Amino acid sequence: MFATGVISELRRASDNPVFFIEDARDTQHDWSDDLAERIAWPGADVPAVCLLDTGVNRAHTLLEPALAEVDLYTYDSIWGTDDHTGHGTAMAGIALHGDLVAPLSDGSSRALTHRLESVKILPPRGADPNSPSAYGAITQAAVALPEINRSDRQRIFCMAITNGEVSGARPTTWSAAIDQISAGTMPGDEQDAPRRLFVISTGNTEPAMRVVDWAGNDAAPIEDPAQAWNALTVGGYTDAVSITDEGYEDWTPQSEAGDLSPHSRTSVGWGYGRSPFKPELVMEAGNRAICPARRDLLTLDSLCMLSTGQNVDRLPLVAFDGTSAAAAQAARMAARISSENPEYWPELVRALMVHSAEYTESMRAEFEARPYLRDRYALVRRYGYGVPDFDRASASARDHLALIAQAPIQPFRLQGARKFNECHYYRLPLPHDALETLGNEIVNLKITLSYFVDPSPGLSANVDTQRYQSFGLRFDLRRRSESLAAFRQRVNASERTDPGHRPSSPDDNRWLLGPDSISSGSLHCDTWSGPAVDLLGRDTLCIRPVGGWWRERARREIVNRQTRYALVVTLKSRRTDIDLYTPIAISLNPQIETTIDLFES
Repeated sequence: MFATGVISELRRASDNPVFFIEDARDTQHDWSDDLAERIAWPGADVPAVCLLDTGVNRAHTLLEPALAEVDLYTYDSIWGTDDHTGHGTAMAGIALHGDLVAPLSDGSSRALTHRLESVKILPPRGADPNSPSAYGAITQAAVALPEINRSDRQRIFCMAITNGEVSGARPTTWSAAIDQISAGTMPGDEQDAPRRLFVISTGNTEPAMRVVDWAGNDAAPIEDPAQAWNALTVGGYTDAVSITDEGYEDWTPQSEAGDLSPHSRTSVGWGYGRSPFKPELVMEAGNRAICPARRDLLTLDSLCMLSTGQNVDRLPLVAFDGTSAAAAQAARMAARISSENPEYWPELVRALMVHSAEYTESMRAEFEARPYLRDRYALVRRYGYGVPDFDRASASARDHLALIAQAPIQPFRLQGARKFNECHYYRLPLPHDALETLGNEIVNLKITLSYFVDPSPGLSANVDTQRYQSFGLRFDLRRRSESLAAFRQRVNASERTDPGHRPSSPDDNRWLLGPDSISSGSLHCDTWSGPAVDLLGRDTLCIRPVGGWWRERARREIVNRQTRYALVVTLKSRRTDIDLYTPIAISLNPQIETTIDLFES
């Protein structure tokens, strides 16, 4: 057939979006209809990704069955609910299906376990723009709309709108409003209002057209309100390096596979101390291309993802990229976890996603090249805690076991004086025999602690971390050769005979980031890596409170407030022939041993 000219080229449809955007341009509806017929669509009583964006065109065949008309909302009724730019509809496609290239081309049946909701928060062309001073109030009002209509539905809020005029280096009224949304303390919330998981993008870099104008990702600080402590902030990396656009075959990708996407912003320029690590995660955000002369830069379809288009009649499939696409993927992953585990709190879903993240080979090489812990902080402000994985977040393999906890805690008490109230001790069921068998083989013990703070209403919060957070929590692992009594005395003054004398026990230097990395934020994650035998005896973990504005209030009901947290611990071996799961599962019968004690700092 090649010899007769019947076929000029064979190309896999699943390589990248170019096939659907160029080669199959006239048959996009056929491809979309075929996929729609292969999908088992979700019912009404499943979690939803609620998009705060430009609206969604629900007439799309790949969206309509999962987006009811009653689930289309708008901040201003004059605006309507239709998408006026295409951004919201493209977000919807990724949030529901992920990158559409594989689902369209693989021919397999698929089942969706979550739905969509849409709240239009940006005015259409010709309408008065939103006032920046009202961004926080608009966002909170948008969150309330679907909750009034379907208060019983679990939902993940997702927003890929940022203020390009404001860096996220300090809290703002908008970021504080999002922290209130997550904590269940926004105006109108009842005392027992639900916590909410809010996914937000870092914002995109300016798309330079010439190489000389590209200043690098670190020159573009993450934009307001992505600095919100309680939000799950998502940046972008890329594995998209295959360029197949006609006429551009000799161009090369700007970023190598596994590197940061050219679209992603970072918090490297924020400095250290008062600002949390952002982003927490990076997901595929697409790439850009450099011409052979190394002079020009372009965004090409083959370096993007494929999503649903606003113009349903003409082009139902479009290229989509940037940190918007990355945030939509993260929201989709969160909804899938919530669907499988409806009992999981939003704090735990966030913890599981961050805990599942791993660095790419190129990212790991950068960490390994920086032996000093403080030098690694800039890398976390660039890559977050890595690239998350749904399978790692939702299941345990024989050599990679997850232990999780959801627990209430009262950080402070007003009893004459204002005091810390309690700390929690967890007895980790580390498999003694398996660790001895592994000997000097390297294992990883990873710990992630997630909670939501209530932001301070005062302006002093911009200066002092402990005046912004209502409370804080930290974790501490028993050290090698440290007795249990000595450990408890070191972390808790109420355990000491002399409260003023804190026993010292030097820690090793095997943490990826170390305790000094935890100065702000409401999510803390670190990994200990070392010989398996060095974990023997390090089987106790303490969760303890640190200061916050609740402790300084005059009213007893504020000081004595209860809150909660989620904890995830994994032990991972690099050898797959050693069974860590069975001995731990047996020792977990019925559950992890937890002790709650009075706490003094």
